[in-house]
Amino acid sequence: MENVRIGLIGCGSISDAHLQAYAANPQVKLVAVCDLNVERARAAATRYEIPGIYTDYKELLADPSIDAVSVCTWNNSHAEISIAALRAGKHVLCEKPLCKTVEEALAIQQAVQESGRILQVGYVRRHASNIDVLKRFIDAGDLGGLYYAKASLIRRLGNPGGWFADVERSGGGPLIDIGVHVIDLCWYLMGKPKAVSVSGNTYRKLGNRSHIENYAYYQAADFDPSVNTVEDLANALIRFENGASLMVDVSFSLHARKDSAQISVFGEKGGAEIEPTLAITAERHNTILNVDPQLTTPGFDFMDAFSREIAHFAKVCQGEAENLCPVEDGVEMIRLLNAIYRSAEEGREIRLDEQES
Repeated sequence: MENVRIGLIGCGSISDAHLQAYAANPQVKLVAVCDLNVERARAAATRYEIPGIYTDYKELLADPSIDAVSVCTWNNSHAEISIAALRAGKHVLCEKPLCKTVEEALAIQQAVQESGRILQVGYVRRHASNIDVLKRFIDAGDLGGLYYAKASLIRRLGNPGGWFADVERSGGGPLIDIGVHVIDLCWYLMGKPKAVSVSGNTYRKLGNRSHIENYAYYQAADFDPSVNTVEDLANALIRFENGASLMVDVSFSLHARKDSAQISVFGEKGGAEIEPTLAITAERHNTILNVDPQLTTPGFDFMDAFSREIAHFAKVCQGEAENLCPVEDGVEMIRLLNAIYRSAEEGREIRLDEQES
């Protein structure tokens, strides 16, 4: 089939992962980029030899030659731009989180249904090679029914500042930024059970900690240490209708010994540690066995996962693959995230049916 012609909206830091993956994929052709900062748009266009440069996303969407777009803007504009793109007849790859609120998420879902276009949510960890391997074990029943998962992404000093630290633009801190990745991944591996309740906590104790010396970490282009209206740390317990549960904690800033990533799922027949490296545990012949798959990328390889995500998006646009991250999953994650924030604010467990009423 013909190459998918791509426009990218939002040339901030995450956009480069999209652009690199698109540029290396023979199934697509990058034809336009858009950013409010024209110099940033020009720099991306020059680096990747992209002919179209825009500062107004509506002008990009008016180009009939564009088949699909990547939305890589601030979280508070995801809904507006995604809906406009769908109504313009474009397929959409929207960076996580899908949006900020449940109301916005449902509006996006309605636009998908009305337009007949594809919207793929940017849950890049679902596309990682280690997850592809693990999913085969799970689908074959080797781990049995998964009933418990726990996930932890801890940064001791990693608040990017800028729009990440501005709740109006981001919707929140580490929970909505990095927590959404691991909550979604565990939920996906557990078979996407229906969530019935959440209990969560958030803490704002440390802020951007810009006074810390000799410690390098990513800072947003608009970094301003005086602005921080998001949480440093969040934790939650999510209960599902089938009796399964998920525990999660994530931080931008914490007095931890080191940064860490630990994600595990547990079933009736076996379990798996997903990060930092994939390891599967099972019982055979009255013995506990640890299986370490010999993978080229045994943990989460950032660029490899993005390459796989972009390749999948292209195939979905061409009708050659089923959408692995449909809009309905994005809606469910926004329900969960909003419920956790509400639980933390009100100091009580929140039932999901209560949130919807």
